[in-house]
Amino acid sequence: MSLLLLTHPSSLAHDTGPGHPERIARLKAVRAALAHPDFADLMREDAPAATEAQLRLVHPQSHIDLILSTDPDEGDLVHIDPDTVMSAGSAEAALHGAGGAIAAVDAVASGRATRAFVATRPPGHHAEPARAMGFCLFSNAAIAALHARAAWGRQRVAVVDFDVHHGNGTQAVAWNDPDFFFGSSHQFPFYPGTGAEDERGIAGQVVNAPLSAGSGRAAFQAAWSGRILPALDDFAPDCLIISAGFDAHRDDPLAQLDLVEEDFTWVTGAILQLAARHTGGRVVSLLEGGYDLDALAASTAAHVRRLLVAG
Repeated sequence: MSLLLLTHPSSLAHDTGPGHPERIARLKAVRAALAHPDFADLMREDAPAATEAQLRLVHPQSHIDLILSTDPDEGDLVHIDPDTVMSAGSAEAALHGAGGAIAAVDAVASGRATRAFVATRPPGHHAEPARAMGFCLFSNAAIAALHARAAWGRQRVAVVDFDVHHGNGTQAVAWNDPDFFFGSSHQFPFYPGTGAEDERGIAGQVVNAPLSAGSGRAAFQAAWSGRILPALDDFAPDCLIISAGFDAHRDDPLAQLDLVEEDFTWVTGAILQLAARHTGGRVVSLLEGGYDLDALAASTAAHVRRLLVAG
């Protein structure tokens, strides 16, 4: 079992300002957790920058130009919206985040790695084709999925998302594409307001499993075992990408689900069992949310530790 870890120093230069939950310390906590001897066998590489042509798989040129031309002076911040902030290092960080997702697909599709985990920031699953939002600038998971199709002929692509917030950006890309499956568990009603059970996509290939605040392990496992994974199994993907957010943890300050590290181990294992049937066990995972530093570090470690196990 070979697992590639992709990250990049630019993620540490994306400054969101004092008090912002999506902060530089998040990635420092993840990197410290993955420096543990348990992860000595990880292949470790810097994430490359995405090209504009690769970004255009999802985003119109006008959106790309907006993000890449937003270049504040050092120490200054620009608010794209009340939650989404750019500093002098943000555009580069976003390019390497999308590029890391693309490189992960390349490594797994080529057989150079069996699985890959991309630990970059800003996250991506809220970014819609023409709109940055929810801390996200580019739609990394959707870009990676469409790159798998364009570059590697993986027609039936899938993104599954266990972040506590609904991945509206990924859903927007999948919505009118019958060969793009999107499945998500998330707190609902909650930011960003999407993700109701009746949001099904053009061919029923979007599967949302909303969870009430206070839901814990039983409801979470039922959402995956009873709804998302059976639908994904029927879809039979030939590319599988995980949007791995850890803000459903009981200690996270932004949400009210009640999960712990063992729940992320469980859902990772359940996804991998399905991947064994359809993709030869090959999976790409991308870091999304998680805002309590200790919970984020421990949950990421649990997720990556399970990715290292065959089957």
